Amino acid sequence: MQMDEILATTADQLKNFAVIYLVDLTEIPDFNTMYELYDPCTVMFFFRNKHIMIDLGTGNNNKINWAMNNKQEFIDIVEVVYRGARKGRGLVVSPKDYSTKYRY
Repeated sequence: MQMDEILATTADQLKNFAVIYLVDLTEIPDFNTMYELYDPCTVMFFFRNKHIMIDLGTGNNNKINWAMNNKQEFIDIVEVVYRGARKGRGLVVSPKDYSTKYRY
C-alpha cells in the first residue's frame, strides 16, 4: 500500500519521462519466472523494451523489492534511470546507497 501511494502521487510529476504500469503477477506467470518476482512489492525499469538495471548497493541490481517511503527519493531514482537509459547504459548507479537500509 505504501509503495502504491508513492507510485500514484509521483505519476503526474514523472509523466514527461516515465510511465508507471501496475502488473498483477497472478495474471502473468511467465514474467514471474523470467524476472524472479516473488516479493509483494517490486519496481522494475524498462526503456525501449530493454530492462534497465540499477545499482542500489543491495546486491540485487534488477529491481527495487521494498516499499519506499519518500517520494523525492523515488523521483530521483527514476530520473537517474531515465538519464542513464537515454545514454544507452544498461546499468545505472542510484543517487543513494541502500546497502545500510536495514542496519540498526
